[in-house]
Amino acid sequence: MVKALALFSGGLDSALAVKIVLDQGVQVEALYFVNAFLPARHNTEMGRRAGQLGAKLHVLDISQPHLELVRSPRYGYGGNMNPCIDCRIFMLKKAKAYMQSHRFHFLISGEVLGQRPMSQRKDTLNIIERDAGVKGLLLRPLSAKKLAPTLAEEKGWVDRDKLFDFSGRSRKPQLALSKKLGIKEYLAPAGGCLLTEVEFARKLRDLIASGKLDLDGVRLLKAGRHFRLKSLARIIVGRNEEENKYLLGLACDADILFKMRDFAGPLTLARPVRVETSEEFATLVETAARLTARYSKGKDRESAWVDYWPKDAEDEKKSVLVTPAGEGLIEELRI
Repeated sequence: MVKALALFSGGLDSALAVKIVLDQGVQVEALYFVNAFLPARHNTEMGRRAGQLGAKLHVLDISQPHLELVRSPRYGYGGNMNPCIDCRIFMLKKAKAYMQSHRFHFLISGEVLGQRPMSQRKDTLNIIERDAGVKGLLLRPLSAKKLAPTLAEEKGWVDRDKLFDFSGRSRKPQLALSKKLGIKEYLAPAGGCLLTEVEFARKLRDLIASGKLDLDGVRLLKAGRHFRLKSLARIIVGRNEEENKYLLGLACDADILFKMRDFAGPLTLARPVRVETSEEFATLVETAARLTARYSKGKDRESAWVDYWPKDAEDEKKSVLVTPAGEGLIEELRI
């Protein structure tokens, strides 16, 4: 039986691509790439979404090599920190290797010609196919009639007449097709890669500039208000209970944690970068404590007590009395 491997994101376009080929009698299985720049909830939803389409899900974690790609992409970035062309080439190379080792016949993608200005122009699609080594192997069912026939069409594994000619940024054709095919659940178009988001991109640039780009650092970018205390430390203030728990779970032994003594408020995580003297440590403690107080129920008090302790030694908890940070300090330190 002919088998196809679909690059699967959980979004509408990839779901439609899977369904279109499945309905032609081809066995389709889905491949989902885990990386550090996707919301954590995506990873837990993919199996169910693929299963609803009738496709088995395969998962590959590419977080570490993908991180290196984001640091220095050959084809540059899009509007923010999104190296879309390089990402696509990288993932297609991985998909091709997986296809060959697991004896699939061809690849499927939900890309739509002209939908994304950086990576889905016709010339760019050709560059991506060439550099990834998938020319002829990659079928894009939603735009196939506007592109050259692929191996799957030439071999008769799929009927080109039953594929589509979608192009441009409008999603109306996909939405109409989803109703026809009975696809009701899919991720929102804006709910995917964090590299396209302005705020996340700004924090990532700061992390790269600090020379501390690693997976732990990237994971911290996904939660909280971020502040940079010169070259001494990054300070992250949780915005709700969920983020407080997330930050606590990511804290390492060198981190210092802060919490209000007498008022409800955030968990703050301070990650030292270069703290070499007692004066620098005192500055870090006071600043992180003031930021903690600013976002607590005690923000309007003249002063408030804040507890702090090393992550690896909660029994060494101490307290400091501080004035909640004002807008001037917040704007000075905010990343």
